[in-house]
Amino acid sequence: MIKARFESIGAYIPNKRVSTESLTQEMNIPPQFDIEAITGIKTRSWKEDKDDSFTMAIDAAQSCLENSKYEAADLDIIISCSIARFVGESSYYEPAMSLLLKHELGAKKAIFFDISNACAGMFTGIYILESMIKAGIVKNGLVVSGEYISTIAETAVLEAKDIYDPQFGSLTVGDAGAAVILDQATNEDDVIDCFNLISTPEYSDLAIGKPSNQSNRYAMYASNSKMHTEERLKIWPNFQTDTLAKENKEFKTENFDYIIHHQVGSKFIERLLKIGTEAFSSEQPESLSVLEKYGNTSSTSHFIVLYEYLKANKLKEKSKILMVPAASGFVTGFLSMNINKLAVK
Repeated sequence: MIKARFESIGAYIPNKRVSTESLTQEMNIPPQFDIEAITGIKTRSWKEDKDDSFTMAIDAAQSCLENSKYEAADLDIIISCSIARFVGESSYYEPAMSLLLKHELGAKKAIFFDISNACAGMFTGIYILESMIKAGIVKNGLVVSGEYISTIAETAVLEAKDIYDPQFGSLTVGDAGAAVILDQATNEDDVIDCFNLISTPEYSDLAIGKPSNQSNRYAMYASNSKMHTEERLKIWPNFQTDTLAKENKEFKTENFDYIIHHQVGSKFIERLLKIGTEAFSSEQPESLSVLEKYGNTSSTSHFIVLYEYLKANKLKEKSKILMVPAASGFVTGFLSMNINKLAVK
């Protein structure tokens, strides 16, 4: 049976950093809480004047190609997955961002389309591409996202009032681009081992991006207390347990080396690790995170973590990694993969 693998990975992270301290000092209503202590985020990556969704996606894609054996002209498909779709200061949906990327990269033969699934966007793109590779429809492809979402943080600075304000979560976000190329796996050392997603739409009203209720700015409204209930957080381990059971497997015998959770905040990750330990009756793998430096870069967050650890040569040889998405919608699930030759130059 044909399987897929991560052939290469790339990223674009703006050099600009905005500290939590400086962000809170700009708030119209002085916060009566310590955002850094609550989230674990000291700084977040922030777009520079030259950056937008498109340029960050292009830079991430070019970074990915530099780490790949493929040229842009070799790509069979390009899938663009960002939430934000800014070109300059304008946000638009047609023509497709993937078409602009195809032309800019010189991927002449690539088919293309955009998908949007909140912070699970890149996982959704990878899920589709993996299925196409396994079905023999394409041999390789690029999944990319350029997230310019600091606009909602700028709105929250002006409009959020306290920790219970529905715009509070917007203060955690940062900007970045990420890209991966998938192709056919040739051995079990580099392979997507198991991958599945689940959507639970009964929670879909808990986080919504839309124009602000108070201004003409972009905003995100989230019910953090309801989003972080134990019932909701248990959806992931219960789903993974059921999926593994169908193959007569258990979490503790999968021998994961690392786990990457969505970079929402340190307390959120700590809680998920605790819930995972209890649900699986197994200690959790080493948790990888870069949120202290970059914040929550939405659909790119897991891949920014992986990129940064590969770049710093901090992963052991023949690693088995578990990625756990968490997105508005509510979308979760898991991606289990073995990596050996995946590297960042």
